[in-house]
Order: sequence, then structure tokens, then C-alpha cells
Amino acid sequence: MEKFSQYRDRATGIAPFLPVTTTLSTISAAYHGLIFALRLPFFLTFALGYFALFHHLPLPVIARKVALWCLLGIPGIWWVDLQLDGVKRGTLADQPRHRFPHGGTVIAANFTSPVDVVYLAAIFDPIFTVSYPGTRKLVSLRDLVQRYPDRPIAVFPECTTTNGKAILPLSPGLLACPADVQIFPVSLRYTPADVTTPVPGRWVSFLWNLLSRPTTCIRVRIAEGQSNTSAAASTNGGAPPANGELRSRAAGDAGHVTPEEQRVLDGIAEALARLGRVKRVGLTVEDKAAFVKALNRKRS
Repeated sequence: MEKFSQYRDRATGIAPFLPVTTTLSTISAAYHGLIFALRLPFFLTFALGYFALFHHLPLPVIARKVALWCLLGIPGIWWVDLQLDGVKRGTLADQPRHRFPHGGTVIAANFTSPVDVVYLAAIFDPIFTVSYPGTRKLVSLRDLVQRYPDRPIAVFPECTTTNGKAILPLSPGLLACPADVQIFPVSLRYTPADVTTPVPGRWVSFLWNLLSRPTTCIRVRIAEGQSNTSAAASTNGGAPPANGELRSRAAGDAGHVTPEEQRVLDGIAEALARLGRVKRVGLTVEDKAAFVKALNRKRS
């Protein structure tokens, strides 16, 4: 992978798009292969049944959460180290409601693996969104919060997956969040880290890494809620856009952020980096696209 050194961050030397690999001995590979062969049919049957049928049934939220926990349990994800930043003891049930994501708030999570979505759905039952770099065009968080007041809105502001070793620049889409809505930075890390999917299309290796080991641990940290102070400053000068309106700004304006808006994005990114014990990097989605293109050229 030294051939791709140009895709390392210049300031930190971190390569957030390189896949994480684990070397196994012959005996370990045979043991992992046995576990994989036993789990794969159960996992595929359960996953296909859930996403094709169960998910669309008018069942209570608790039923979906139980099913999702079963989906996590098949590959051996039974240990989740969940902590609220600054709180050393207790469970989520012991904490005041404003201290963790709930209906009418926004979750800003780092993005490393498909497991992120399943875990967040099993815990918070949020509305998931897709973020795009350098634009605020499309439906805003303001509209989504108003449309789904009883559920949190989950955002992956890095806009793409990484290997969990860094935090990429965040999408300005977060800046559409109203000033009175809390944004909760949520960090997810995996041990071992090879279940991350920084490169698209590697489903076989992902399933092998996920299903072939006895267990995988998720480390989850939730920071205190932050507010979009730039929205408060802007709304003082005029009324917000009407509900349901698509944001149709020009490309140059969509990618531009004011100093106050950049402080908001930096605050969330710093929280994600601190919670995950990683550093922020300057590499973007465009850099990842170039890396994937170069990687595919090398294979062909």
C-alpha cells in the first residue's frame, strides 16, 4: 500500500481509506473458517428476512429493535461499551433525557461500517439521512426534524466511510439544523477494526471479517449535545425558509461557509475526534474517489 502514500494526510500521515487487514495463522484460519461456515447461512437468512419482510410490517418499535439485536448477535456482537462523555457510571435509563439522543435531536456519527446503521437503529430508531460534500441543496435537517418530531435524525457528516483512524471534513448539511435542536456527536469504534469498510464493493471480505471471529466489540461514546449557533445568528436577520422547500442554492454558495458556521462544524468534528481518540484530517470524498480509482487500476 506504500504506492498509495499520496492518499495519506500530509499533516498527520494517516491514511483513512486503506483497508484494515488481519493476518491469521493456518490453525486460526481453519478455526475462523469453521465459525464462518456455521454463521453465514443463519446470518444471510435472518438479514434477508428482516430487510425484505419484517422491516416493512406495521410492528411496534420494540419488535424491530429486538430483531436488530438478534441480527447483531449472530456475528457475535454481544458486547457494546457505551458511555456518555463525562459520565462514568450508570446506564442510559439513569440519565436525564437531554443528555442523550432522543426525538427532535440530531445524531452526528462517524461512518466506518454497515454495522453503524444497524447498531444506531437498534438503540435510537432514528431517521437515517445521506450527506453530500460541499452542498446544502436537498431536504434540510430543519424539515426532517419538523416532519419526524418523535425520532432522532441520524447524519453521517463525513459523507463516506473510513477505516476509523481519522475524522474527515464534515458536510455543511449539518448547518441546516435549527439553533434550538441539539446535535449529539456519536463515535463508534470496532475491535478488531477490520470490520470497517473504507473501500466500496468488498462485501466478501467484510462478511468474512464480521462472521469468522468469535466476537466483535463496539466502543460507543456520546458527547454532550451541541447547538448550531450559526443558525441562531442567521435567523435573527430574517425568517427561516418554508417547510418542505428544497434548498436550491448555487454550487458556489452551497459549498461556502462563514467563519461562525465553520466553528460549528469544527466543534462537532473535534468532539468526534476526541471521543474516538483519533485525529482530524484534510482528505475529502474527492480524495477517496481518486484513491478507489487508483486501487481498481492496480487490480486490473
